[in-house]
Amino acid sequence: MSPISSMKILTFTSLFPNRARPDFGTFIYQRAAHLAARQGNHLQVVAPIPYFPSWLRMKRWSAFSDIPAEETVGTLTVSHPRYPLLPMLMPMHGLLIFLGCFPGVRRLHQRFGFDCIDAHYVYPDGFAAVLLGKALRIPVVVSARGTDINVFPDFHTIRPQIRWALLQSSGVIAVSAALKDKMIEIGVPADQISVIGNGVEIERFYGIDRREARRSLGIPEHARVALSVGSLVPVKSHNRLISAMAEIADRYHNLLLYIVGEGPERSRLEADVRSRGLENRIFLLGNRPNQELGLWFNAADISCLASSREGWPNVVSESIACGTPVVATRVGGVPEIITSPELGIMVEPNAHALAQGLEMALGRNWDRETLLRTAGRRTWAVVAEEVDRFIASRL
Repeated sequence: MSPISSMKILTFTSLFPNRARPDFGTFIYQRAAHLAARQGNHLQVVAPIPYFPSWLRMKRWSAFSDIPAEETVGTLTVSHPRYPLLPMLMPMHGLLIFLGCFPGVRRLHQRFGFDCIDAHYVYPDGFAAVLLGKALRIPVVVSARGTDINVFPDFHTIRPQIRWALLQSSGVIAVSAALKDKMIEIGVPADQISVIGNGVEIERFYGIDRREARRSLGIPEHARVALSVGSLVPVKSHNRLISAMAEIADRYHNLLLYIVGEGPERSRLEADVRSRGLENRIFLLGNRPNQELGLWFNAADISCLASSREGWPNVVSESIACGTPVVATRVGGVPEIITSPELGIMVEPNAHALAQGLEMALGRNWDRETLLRTAGRRTWAVVAEEVDRFIASRL
């Protein structure tokens, strides 16, 4: 594909892989890396992180002190300016990020002469990016990704900052039509917003023999396997999935559920599994390396997403790319991914509906080749072309 334009782009986001968290924000890395790879483009990444003194050892925050001021992530050069973090003053976060990043971003701009800022996550990152853009007279395109629009506008001290950042930007990208609709409700003109969903890393997520995947992971070859990938946080609603599993367990004696992810809900979910006597049927695996997830999707008969809200859930696309159908709640961008009944089953966000969806999926013969073909249509290269075209149109 020929380039739409040649641009010098500053990608600005705190959601980006780093030395301490190599799997953090990989979807943003993929979009940025493929945008940079388009002929004529030059892209630098600024991924601000909170300042934390190295001598003060606290498990939650101390890893930040080990992240260098600059590092190479994949094919991209990433700068990590520090900013003061005041956890109890969330309405100040956008301003604090701007103040912490401005000197370094100004030096980069003097060196490269950026045409635009490509900011991800509306608040606080997008708000800080718009301030940077105004200070340096650079247009800013902001990408909305989920919680930044689904949740944060409900905070009366943050909503005005979100609205200001969106209205002052040169353009807005929403990863789903559902997010676009919510931004229109906030007051953003529809013609300022382009819907550009995420892509799939087809070099990592592709179909392999299911028996081979199960042997690699130590999963019984003849079991029926359901998989859920997502952080153990309330919004992912793993408790609903456990209830759904309990509802159908007696009818599917060889059905196993594997949950990949970590988070504050672990102890509560483990207690729920024990109370239902399903310790030998439901397994909480914790976090697994991103490069291993393709094996898990290939090993499963069905993957599940029980979330109460979403932006664009990458795990749905990744499952389909591995040839595994999905049972998912009809929230956020899910209907924009499961566009055909040949790809999966959408249900209402409650345990009984999930149980019914699982039974329907387990009782059906899926055409794996159809699933695999679908994934190849939305690669990150396709996404990068759409982003390139939109940014160029807003300069």
